[in-house]
Amino acid sequence: MSLDGSCRFATAFGPVAVAWTARGLSRVRLLAEANAADAGSGRDGPLPPAVAEAVELLAAYFAGEVVHFSSLVLDETGLSILDVAIYRELRRVPRGVTVTYGELAVRAGAPGAAQAVGSAMARNPWVVVVPCHRVLAAGGALGGFSAPGGARTKRRLLRMEGVDLDGGTPMLPGLFADD
Repeated sequence: MSLDGSCRFATAFGPVAVAWTARGLSRVRLLAEANAADAGSGRDGPLPPAVAEAVELLAAYFAGEVVHFSSLVLDETGLSILDVAIYRELRRVPRGVTVTYGELAVRAGAPGAAQAVGSAMARNPWVVVVPCHRVLAAGGALGGFSAPGGARTKRRLLRMEGVDLDGGTPMLPGLFADD
């Protein structure tokens, strides 16, 4: 990757921002702006190839395509050893599959550290690329989500990936924007 930078772009899901350093992607965020058309690029000139790949993959993901983010290099500078282990393990959880905080703690080599996993999810610098929306509370409860829209956005992402948390139970019409 080349020089540090950032850009914003519109997706079918809404506006997204990415930032990068010479070491890799340093941040992927869902933006709160209601109008994706206003997202703009926020950057002059062409994107570095690795960033252009990330933007392309994210746009495809939010358009409903099945994509894999494993080729994207992440800048893990400043993260704890445990957070790195958690995020790396979470990247192995495939689309359409969920894991609990406790299960992810075990997979990351830290049994009993479900609260640490929850804290790592709240700080996740790479929303969707490190799919924190796939992590559920014990018993399959939705749990929190730190991106704009909170649990509602988490539910939308999971539904987009084919995860039905309601077990086929009818929901009230209009309860969620994508109903």
